[in-house]
This record gives sequence, C-alpha cells and structure tokens, in this order.
Amino acid sequence: MKILFYNWVDYQDAENRGGGVSIYQRNVMAALQGRVDVDVSFLSAGLSYDLPAKQPRWEALRHGKNAGKPQHFDIVNSGVLAPAHHSFGDTAQVEHAATQAVFMDFIEKTGSYDVVHFNNLEGVPASVLALKERWPETKVVFSLHNYYPFCPQVNLWHKETETCEDFAEGTKCVNCLTGGHDAHHLRLANGLAYSLKRRGLEPGSWAFQFLFVWTMRFGRRAVGLLKRAKKLLRSGSKAGGANASSLPQSEAGFAVRRQTMVDTINQNCDLVLCVSDAVRDLAVHYGLQPSKCATSYIGTRQADAFATTQPRDAILRQDGTFALGYLGYMRRDKGFLFLLEALESLPEDLAKRLRFVAAARSDDEAMAARLHNLAPKLAELTHKDGYSHDDLDALCAEVDVGVVPVLWHDNLPQVAIELHSRHIPLLTSDMGGAKELANSPDMTFAAGDIAAFHARIAAILNNGVDLDAYWAAARAPTTMDVHITELLEHYSNEPMAQTAS
Repeated sequence: MKILFYNWVDYQDAENRGGGVSIYQRNVMAALQGRVDVDVSFLSAGLSYDLPAKQPRWEALRHGKNAGKPQHFDIVNSGVLAPAHHSFGDTAQVEHAATQAVFMDFIEKTGSYDVVHFNNLEGVPASVLALKERWPETKVVFSLHNYYPFCPQVNLWHKETETCEDFAEGTKCVNCLTGGHDAHHLRLANGLAYSLKRRGLEPGSWAFQFLFVWTMRFGRRAVGLLKRAKKLLRSGSKAGGANASSLPQSEAGFAVRRQTMVDTINQNCDLVLCVSDAVRDLAVHYGLQPSKCATSYIGTRQADAFATTQPRDAILRQDGTFALGYLGYMRRDKGFLFLLEALESLPEDLAKRLRFVAAARSDDEAMAARLHNLAPKLAELTHKDGYSHDDLDALCAEVDVGVVPVLWHDNLPQVAIELHSRHIPLLTSDMGGAKELANSPDMTFAAGDIAAFHARIAAILNNGVDLDAYWAAARAPTTMDVHITELLEHYSNEPMAQTAS
C-alpha cells in the first residue's frame, strides 16, 4: 500500500512548529516506516519560498532532519502561506490554480498512491482535493485536528476572547484576527529562512539568527519604502482599482469560504477522521456528510504508560487535601485565566485544602503574578516554568487530579492524554474531547462556569467521586499499535489483525 501524508510543516521541523499534529505525524511515520507492507511519503507546503518570488514548484526536501531522505518532499512558493493565520481570509486558501497544478504534477510524478492522507489543508488550496477526480481509485482521507475548513482562525475562538458558536454568515470573521499580517513580509521572512536553511544554517544557531535578524530589518525598511511608492503611484492613477486586495474583506467572502470548503471535502474525501466525538459532532453540524465522518482517537506513545501505572486508592491525602495539576499554557482559550479567577474566588474552607501545581511557562507576566499571589490562599502552590515529556512521570507523581478547563472546542488536548495515561483522574470542562477520556459527569463542569467548578472541587474534597466507577467508565488511551491498525483498516476497508498494545 502506497501512502502519502500531507501537513503544512515537516514533522521533524527544526523550529518545532505544528504542535501536537507534528508529534502525531512523527509517531505515525516512525510506526509505518518499519513495515514491509506499506510505502510512505510525506509532503509539506506553505513555508518555503524563493527570493525573489517565483512560480510554485515541488522538490525533494532540502533542509532539516529529513533533508535528503527518500520520499520527503516540499512545495516551494505555494500560493497559500501557512499556518492559517498567515493567510487569513486569502481566497487562495480555497483555490489557487498554480499551486493546485504543482500538487497534481507531484502526484503524477511520484504516485500513484493508494491513499493520500491530509493531516491539514493549511499551506495548499482546498481545491487540491480534486485529485480524486483524476485518480478515482486513490482514497482521500482528511483528519480534523482543528477546525480550519469552517474557521479561518482554525479554532473557533473569536478575537482571542471567546468561543465562536455562530460566525453570523461571516460577519464575525471580518474583524476576528487581532494581529494583522503582511503577506509580502511573511514571504520575505520565509524566503530568507529557506535560503539560510538550504545552506546548512539551522534555526537557533548563532549564524542563522544574526543573518536572519539583520537581513529582515533591512528588508522591512525596503518593503515599507516600496509600499509608500506604490501608494503614491496608485493615488495618481485612475487604474488604482486594479491593485485591490484579493482578500475577501466582506462577510460574504468568509461565508463563501466555509461553504466551498465543506462542499469540496464532501465531494472529494472518502473519509474524514475526527479525533474525538466532539469534533465529529461539530463537523456534521457544519455540514460534512455524517456517513464520511468517523471518530478516530489519535495514537500516542504516552498511552503506553496506562499499562504500567495503576489508579490510586483515593484522591484525598491523609491530611484531607489534594493536588490539582494544570499542564500547558497560560492562555485564555486553554482556560488558565478562568482557572485563576475560579481559584481566587474559591471559598476559604475549600482553598485551604487545595494544593495547586501549575506546569506552565511564564510567558504572560500578569497571569504569572496572579498565579503567585494565590500562594497565601491555598494549602500549597507549586509553579514549574513549563515541562518536557521527560518530566511527565515525576510531575504526575505530584498531582492527584488533573484539570483541563478549556473554553474552546479543544479537539483532544494532548495534556489530557498525558495525565489520563498515568491514571490521573481528570476534572474537565464540557467543551472539546477531553471529557471523553473519562466519561464522568462527576468530573465535568460547564466551561467558564466558576460556580460549577467550585461545586466539583467541593465534591472531590467531600469524597463525592467514586474512583472505581470513574475508571470503570474511562476509555483506555489509544496506543500507536492500535491506532496504526485502525488507520490501515480505514485505508483498506478490510479488518486487519489487531496488534497487542
């Protein structure tokens, strides 16, 4: 079976871009590359650009850990900048003829493929899914790791402040992006980085940083001068309208984007894999055909810990306290600000019995200060400035309950899997896929509802959570072996022998 995976960034990216999707893709590639019954390739796009700009083309990957390895490819000069917010609202996200032609040429020259599996559509126009029309025997699979087809901001999170439940036919999209992006400047930055990396200078090295920073400072001034010159020329020309932006600045453009994305996926994808039931529900709600949407919990190496750990006998410690652990980022959408507000207002009798462990980088000074101000109120406060996977076992040993208080439709947070895999009970909001790991109403609260959160803390402190019932209803995390078996079944439509997990 010949398989092509696509994501906007290489899974061995030197700058560690791509988040959990890159980690997932890395694990999948490692698992499949050792098999004799599959032949896997990987393609990325949306980051590599020539200086000066040229037409799109594809090539063998020329930089990073996978450079020079067989079957690793890159589309250079894609008409769609990645990640999504770098091309926010650009009509090229839907259709860009030159990039689509290069994508089809790539399939023609390197295929034919039994399966083309998109782990994202960022970096290429959605119209590349039309490969199904030219190669009808190829199975086209699309994984929903985020909400890009429905939301140009990818996470249904409006203006970085609140969950977007209704885009009001595109009206809310128009002013959603809080920070603007200059596409020309981004292409210049990507082009410079691409040029340096091709010459063996890796991000993070002294030489790369020096050359990149100083060249971009000069380039930014040059871009500014060029823009001012063009503005003067347009102001003196009646033909200035010909230079109008191709971006859909009106709500109609964003409404068309969503509908076209949905139609394109429905027409061309054989299967849409949703990483949780919550994601599948949203996908169907936004118009994807239910018959094409299947829940597929991603495999993770962290799941192996589930077989080597045991549930604790009780949540409460001998002194009647318990440690609540938060892993991740000090971000509003992740629920960290909500959590601070909830802990600040926690009744004293509860607060004095609560220990709080926060493993989160102090990127936001104001939030970090509020966190440390909680120390006198709580039984104990521990702050770790971030964490690595190597720290997880030691970190989880300090935590009695993990908290995942997300305020957005978080598909399936990696931190939830990391905690759950070590038999740490999860207290989660009712948004996103985290709640599906435990399936416990006693450990779920309404997202953003401080009173509901307080009630759950009180119930835990009053021994109101039956751990036996909790773990009996919990879902075992998906190991990589199990996930790979499920993937290959999806690809072939034939049941395959289950590998022991």
